[in-house]
Amino acid sequence: MDDRSDDHDIEVEGAYHAYERKISGILDDGSVGFQQPLLARNRKNTTSQIAIVGANTCPIESLDYEIFENDLFKQDWRSRKKIEILQYTILKWALAFLIGLATGLVGFLNNLAVENIAGFKLLLTGNLMLKEKYFQAFFAFAGCNLVLATAAASLCAFIAPAAAGSGIPEVKAYLNGIDAYSILAPSTLFVKIFGSIFGVSAGFVVGKEGPMVHTGACIANLLGQGGSRKYRLTWKWLRFFKNDRDRRDLITCGAAAGVAAAFRAPVGGVLFALEEAASWWRSALLWRTFFTTAVVAVVLRSLIELCRSGRCGLFGNGGLIMFDVNSGDVLYSTPDLLAVVFIGVVGGVLGSLYNYLVDKVLRTYALINERGPWFKVMLVMAISILSSCCAFGLPWLSHCTPCPIGSEGKCPSVGRSGIYKSFQCPPNHYNDLSSLLLNTNDDAIRSLFTSRSENEFQISTLAMFFVAVYCLGIITYGIAIPSGLFIPVILAGASYGRLVGRLLGPVSQLDVGLFSLLGAASFLGGTMRMTVSLCVILLELTNNLLMLPLVMLVLLISKTVADCFNRGVYDQIVTMKGLPYMEDHAEPYMRNLVAKDVVSGPLLSFSRVEKVGVIWHALKMTSHNGFPVIDEPPFTEDSELCGIALRSHLLVLLQGKRFSKQRTTFGSEILRSCKARDFAKAGLGKGLKIDDLELSDEEMEMFVDLHPITNTSPYTVLETLSLAKAAILFRQLGLRHLCVIPKTAGRPPIVGILTRHDFMPEHVLGLYPHIDPLK
Repeated sequence: MDDRSDDHDIEVEGAYHAYERKISGILDDGSVGFQQPLLARNRKNTTSQIAIVGANTCPIESLDYEIFENDLFKQDWRSRKKIEILQYTILKWALAFLIGLATGLVGFLNNLAVENIAGFKLLLTGNLMLKEKYFQAFFAFAGCNLVLATAAASLCAFIAPAAAGSGIPEVKAYLNGIDAYSILAPSTLFVKIFGSIFGVSAGFVVGKEGPMVHTGACIANLLGQGGSRKYRLTWKWLRFFKNDRDRRDLITCGAAAGVAAAFRAPVGGVLFALEEAASWWRSALLWRTFFTTAVVAVVLRSLIELCRSGRCGLFGNGGLIMFDVNSGDVLYSTPDLLAVVFIGVVGGVLGSLYNYLVDKVLRTYALINERGPWFKVMLVMAISILSSCCAFGLPWLSHCTPCPIGSEGKCPSVGRSGIYKSFQCPPNHYNDLSSLLLNTNDDAIRSLFTSRSENEFQISTLAMFFVAVYCLGIITYGIAIPSGLFIPVILAGASYGRLVGRLLGPVSQLDVGLFSLLGAASFLGGTMRMTVSLCVILLELTNNLLMLPLVMLVLLISKTVADCFNRGVYDQIVTMKGLPYMEDHAEPYMRNLVAKDVVSGPLLSFSRVEKVGVIWHALKMTSHNGFPVIDEPPFTEDSELCGIALRSHLLVLLQGKRFSKQRTTFGSEILRSCKARDFAKAGLGKGLKIDDLELSDEEMEMFVDLHPITNTSPYTVLETLSLAKAAILFRQLGLRHLCVIPKTAGRPPIVGILTRHDFMPEHVLGLYPHIDPLK
């Protein structure tokens, strides 16, 4: 056994030295192998190739959003019949319909489960409180929360760590061109759905809205790649979208459908995908996204009507997150506008502080989570106990309030769910703080937005609730459960806005419910930095168009103020997770550099007709995904750039063993024997690996023509092009590789290849530390 191991080590070492000699241009037999390394400078790109996805650290790579125009693609495009083009078009709309249908069903079942599980827990606690069994009530409440939290954490820690967190940063990164293992896998979808149900039911200050965006994207990916071979869920008739470009469009539809299902806001879902999620947009995608969200709205409306008869347990009376704000005339004067400006400024400051603290907490939790899955579960359990103690303990600090006049039969809520919790109060009294803390998050927001009575919540109650929700929302986000940020931010903002409304009651014409809505808008603008989509989502949530001017004003003010301190929460999380996100603008210092200044090396290139062994060793010894292909004598007079060949295509070509013993062109034979679908991108984890190839020594000495799989029209830029322009070009075209060519003749035909990692500040500023990042 030891001898075989030593022999294997000798073989590997010999292969590696042979590989090094081939890179130098000389093979053992004296023939020419690789091109001489082509590089401006012998520099390495040291940016991280791994990132945090959910609560899992995994390798990442880029997606091929560019149409790869090789001879096989052109042949397939020319041979397409009209019926196939029509079938493709119909299938795109059919998939949009299926995405909307499935996401709407999941959103409804998610709400149905949360309302019933959390309702049962709260009813059990309330009944024990009525019997004055306070300790039993606390242990029942905290025990139920702990069990649900442990279930959610176990799913995330042991089955799909990528499902932890909101999921919006990961979806946003995917739509920017960043792929990571299991980011949209079926296991992630499963854990996202059930983990979100358990986590929200456990009483955490989290929402199910962010996870719904990730859920919609996972559903779209599952349908787009034709199911999952691993879980034996495959549909051959859906396997038409074998490229990243079409899958990107489907996942954009899925993200919009997730927002529509979470908030019952179809137009808001489209605008969210446009403003926050998608990096590329076009009118055709707008139509399909709008159709998808319309399907979600119809599905939800139909199912809610089905539940109004009481067939859905504790769910159905309040609808699916529809907050009815006072529908009377919205009248406001100059003092009211000044109050709105004040709310916007304070909301921007508190929102930016929220983002800063969330970033610090996430970095701290990352140190704990990397210790292993059991540490993730224990952290969740600790936060669950803390949340339960706050939710059950703080109401003891609040005074009992007499029931409002006209609320007989509704106040207090005994033996059923409701907004008037008696807690420890005598008959005809309720505890206003327990009505907020010992309730579902949706019902708490509904209570804050409504204006049945101006004095329904005491000023001290609103202040305590605001501090509790603000702090609990910060320390809860980042633990290993599916958790959204929308609801915690809306809760904190609504309580803050209602508090301001109570304080300004004598001088303001706006009622406290409208102040609560404006406070929620200010916090959303201060944390997420979206304007148009948030404005529409809030208006669809509250069904009050009369508030449009004030909501627009407060969102613009809060975003402007918060931008003075830091970036939006999702942008911060993307950076913190190490995802190489390409912004839609170039950094100021990039104007002082040119493309050749950041090109990494050494660069490996292949000849048009290359020896199989040379390709195999290059794929074995490197992790590059794109290789330049050079036309050289005797096939051309001078060396010139033929194009780029992808790693995945090279692996398929080598597996097909379409080789020749002579170093001659035979691309036409490959075109006749291969189809474009043979080189289509496989689904998650299905692609070929270099270790899957079985090549004999004789085959390693044969030749293969790379021209049929080479993209002969790659995007190229001169080496003297401004790095700022190169970055904008790379981002706007959705590229994975950008070839840098020399400006003068008599040099090798390519200087290097730019990838997204070459534009990252860590790489550029690492090469030129003397550059001021702000200039």
